[in-house]
Amino acid sequence: MTISLPSSPQNICILRLSAIGDVTHVLPALRTLQKAWPECNITWIIGKTEYALVGDIPDVEFILFDKSRGVKAYLQLAKELKGREFDILLHMQVALRASLASLVVNAPIKLGFDLGRSRNGQSFFVNHRIACIEHQHVLDGFLEFPKALGLTEPVLSWDIPIPDAAQTFATNTLPQDKPILAINPCTSNRSRNWRNWSVENYASVIDFAAQNFGVATVLTGGPSKQEIDYAAAITKKALAPCIDLVGKTNLKELLAVLEQATVMISPDTGPAHMANAVDTPVIGLYASSNPYRTGPYNSLDITANKYPEAILDEFGKTVNEVRWGQRVRNPEVMSLIRVEEVKKSLRTVVEENQ
Repeated sequence: MTISLPSSPQNICILRLSAIGDVTHVLPALRTLQKAWPECNITWIIGKTEYALVGDIPDVEFILFDKSRGVKAYLQLAKELKGREFDILLHMQVALRASLASLVVNAPIKLGFDLGRSRNGQSFFVNHRIACIEHQHVLDGFLEFPKALGLTEPVLSWDIPIPDAAQTFATNTLPQDKPILAINPCTSNRSRNWRNWSVENYASVIDFAAQNFGVATVLTGGPSKQEIDYAAAITKKALAPCIDLVGKTNLKELLAVLEQATVMISPDTGPAHMANAVDTPVIGLYASSNPYRTGPYNSLDITANKYPEAILDEFGKTVNEVRWGQRVRNPEVMSLIRVEEVKKSLRTVVEENQ
């Protein structure tokens, strides 16, 4: 149901604290608001890590919420917002910490998710809801927020600024005379989070790319020991040399590297969506989660999708018979993705860019 606004809003507050992938998914909704209401002041309450990626977007006021500070984070937010009123709050996160933060945002319209997508009691913290549309990509779900305000023409644009220093870093680090394959081999290290493809499979693809197309491979990722060790194992297994940047870039440098890459291979993790945001094709590796919900938005046609097979094996049901977003918690699930399938998608992308 569309909210009837008496006039164009003057002040809108976006509440989306995390995570990296989801923050990139919010950007088309932000760009839609900016195009429709260029005079509107937009404030975004955002997490500290995520701010490092998007905090230099022009014409947006960012307010940091550092969840590691506990109660102090809420007190600081209340202090920063004291005496301020917004026309609309877009409550774009169902985590309880986000809902608690919404209590200090003064706005007559507090728009949240529909009941089907609402979790952790978010419905008690909002007075309007977006339309209930089944089987949407997360990004399309965020676009329902401006649509609920009457903005029916979405702007599929990201436009994350990349500083000159980050561009220089990428240029100086990557070969400029050959195609670049970026591989972000790991997802975040969480309990029962089996989304990583095998070292052997990555090495096979790296050697295939080098031998057939002269492609140089760069490995990306965060500073955790798991990611660093995984990258080292891949580098040791592959015959072709790799540029190992795992744990060695900040988010802007990583974004610049991904922008200069010809193609990326990655499981469901934030850097895959960063690559999507800079228009780099992403061969997503999806078996434990549904790419049509959380896959690289512009590259679903080249994504390795074994999710339907995984759902059938795990639950004996089809994708349409399980909850939208149902995860497969099986440590062997990524083995469903075959090397040849990924090589085929890689060949398609590289040949199109030659």
